[in-house]
Order: sequence, then C-alpha cells, then structure tokens
Amino acid sequence: MAQNTDQPDHALKVADLDDAALSKWLKANRTRLAQIAFDWSFWRRPDQAEPAGDWRCWLLLAGRGFGKTRTGAEWVRARAEANGRLRIALVAATMADARAIMVEGESGLLSIAPEAMRPNFEPSLHRLVWPNGAMAKLYSAAEPEGLRGPEHHIAWADECAKWDNADAVWDNMAMSLRLGTSPQVVATTTPRPVPLIRRLMAEEGVHTTRGRMVDNALNLAAPFVAAMQSVYAGTRLGRQELDGELIDDVDGALWTRAMMDMARTSAVPQLARTIIGVDPPAGRKGDACGIIAAALGADGLAYILEDASLSGASPEGWARQVAALAEKHGADRVIAEANNGGDMVESVLRGAAPTLPVRLVHAARGKVARAEPVAALYERGTVRHAGRFPELEDELCGLCTGGAYHGPGRSPDRADALVWAVTELMLKPGGPEPRVRVL
Repeated sequence: MAQNTDQPDHALKVADLDDAALSKWLKANRTRLAQIAFDWSFWRRPDQAEPAGDWRCWLLLAGRGFGKTRTGAEWVRARAEANGRLRIALVAATMADARAIMVEGESGLLSIAPEAMRPNFEPSLHRLVWPNGAMAKLYSAAEPEGLRGPEHHIAWADECAKWDNADAVWDNMAMSLRLGTSPQVVATTTPRPVPLIRRLMAEEGVHTTRGRMVDNALNLAAPFVAAMQSVYAGTRLGRQELDGELIDDVDGALWTRAMMDMARTSAVPQLARTIIGVDPPAGRKGDACGIIAAALGADGLAYILEDASLSGASPEGWARQVAALAEKHGADRVIAEANNGGDMVESVLRGAAPTLPVRLVHAARGKVARAEPVAALYERGTVRHAGRFPELEDELCGLCTGGAYHGPGRSPDRADALVWAVTELMLKPGGPEPRVRVL
C-alpha cells in the first residue's frame, strides 16, 4: 500500500517565504489564523499523513522526536470529531503513560484541539468524551484482561514495543475492534526487536511507516538535536532510538551490538604502528573494496581509526583510496588480500603510490574462520573503535559461527579488511601467529 504523501507541506512552505511574501500571506489568512493553529493538515509532514488505501494497522516505527505521539493523537482526534458514535481504545504500557502521554501530554489529545472541540477527561473513569459523544477509554498493557470485554471501532497503541505481555495485550485489543465495518489501529512506537514488532511487520494489512528524529528537526530545539547526534549518532542506541532502525543480534554471530558499543571510544593514545587492511573486490562490478585503517596504541590495544571502503570503483580508484588513507594515517604497512587478483593487486596499489609499503596475504581459511580470533580480542576488550562505523559494524555482526554470513551485501568486505589489519597488529606481533603443538 502506498503512503499518502500527496499533501503539500504547508507549514514548511510558509516558513520559507521571504518577509514580503509572508506579510502578504498573513494578511490573506488573518481571519483563519486561529483555525490554522489547530489544523493538522497544515502542520503535518507528508510522512505523518494517514496511509492511502485499505489497511488494518498503521505501524509507525520512528525515532524519538519524530512526532509519533502527535500523529497518533491527530488521527484519533479526526476520527472522533467526525463520528459521535465512535468508541476508541487508547492503550499504553501503563495507565500513567496513557494519561501523561496520550491524553495530557504536550502532543496529547487535550492539547491538540481548540477548546470548543476538546474532549472532557474523566480520570476516575479512565475515559475521554468529545462534545459530539465520541468516547475513548484508557487501557494499561500491564492489565491485558482489561481489554477482554469492551468493544471498540478503532484503537491507538502507544509504544507497544515496550509493553509487558505484548502479544496477549495486542490480541485482546484486536479482538475488541468488533464495532463498525472497518476496524483500524494505529501503533506508534520506537522500534525494538521484540516478537510483536516482527510479527506485525510480516502480517497482511499492516502498513509500516519509518522515520527519524532529524525528519522533525525544525520542530525540535537545535541544541537538543546537535547533542543527540554528537553523542549517539551511529551507535546502536542512536540508530534505534533516534533513527528508528530495527536492530537485532543474529543468532550465532561472532560480534554483538553490545560488543560494538563497549568497544567505542573517543580517546586514542599515542600510536605505535598503523596498518591499512584491504579486501580487494573481484572486479569493478563485484563487491565493495574493504579499506580499513587500524593502529596499535601505546596502551597495547588496537584502535580502528577509519572505514574508507569503496563500492563500484575501478582498481585504480580503490588503489588511490588506499594510498590516500595510508598517507593520511602514516601507515607502516598495507595488508592486502591477494586471492582475488594476485600480483595485479600489488601492481595496482604501487601504480597509485610506488613507495606504498604493500604486503600481500593469501587466505587459506574462510572469512569467518579468520574472523574468530579477532572476535575473541573484542570479547577481551582489546580492540576499540575510535568513531562510529555503522556499515562496518553491521557486517561484523553478520558473521556467524559455522561460516554463515547474515549481514548486509553479498560479502563482508569491510569486516574482512578489518580482520586482516587487526590480525597483523595483534595476532602476529613478531612473526607468524602462535600455534599449539601437541606432544
């Protein structure tokens, strides 16, 4: 089902007017400014518009600050004002959340309507009643049985990804939507990899809208947006809570998201040795060229400095990228896998920089087998990421025991380049990797 995105972004267009045009617009609309203040079709962005077509559930998976609550409240408000016989379920993680966020919050149902159209809130009865008779009842996911008896036309489910007993609550809510001819539910939530969210995303009749905090940046305090981006951009928490990504760990993965966050640091000590790891592509139309800068710190830890990987580049193109990265970081050695290309790899690299300190390595084992000792270093806390490398980390978290790869793309090229670099730094300090000999 297509998203209903044909509505113009009225507020943004007005904000972009110059002073003369804005003055003209204000004069032309002075008699309706009070109405515009509560006109959702004027203020909403296209990604906050109700989906077109037939749908049973609108799943709004978005980061904090996107405007999920306002979108859900405005959807309920429009339905309630249009039908005085409507019965609505408002379901939150707790009754306190339902009241504080869905009803009385900054974007709640009591704040978004003009006084004449504002519903009356009856806290003792956990309900809202609109002037035309439409009624909404508040429910807590902590009490799933509370939804077993009542009947409703529509429902708004807020932050369902954090509900206790989520599946039982959702099922009871869905079974209560037996009034009218087209029951619908809007679910507004920050995504979490929980069974209910996976289930909804796979069901027929569910329209999913994704969104990020930055989509709503014009309505948020600039220092807040800057602080969130500075601290959390690229981290698992930031990608989930701000960018609205559904991030999960793969069963059997060598690296986990928790390991990635534990490895992250902003402090890099004096460096003793720097390596550029390169996993060349099989050809121009092959996979990406993995290019990773890593260094050994004076503290004995390995630091991942930069991911400069390239996709779709010619051999000369990725060779120039390697040479530039080596010069930037003062690399002591470039370690390049020679399985794809052999002598051509060294020739292309030296063509980009004749004095480049290249050493070719041949992979006798698969990518996952080579990666396992490096993953063990992460588990011991001896590798740090001096920055945020989402694409690289997604590949690392897709490498699984047994040789499988369940990450993005066809091949973990960035991850393989990292493995070559860290292996050189940490597992071969003075020669070949130590081996155990059985006597």
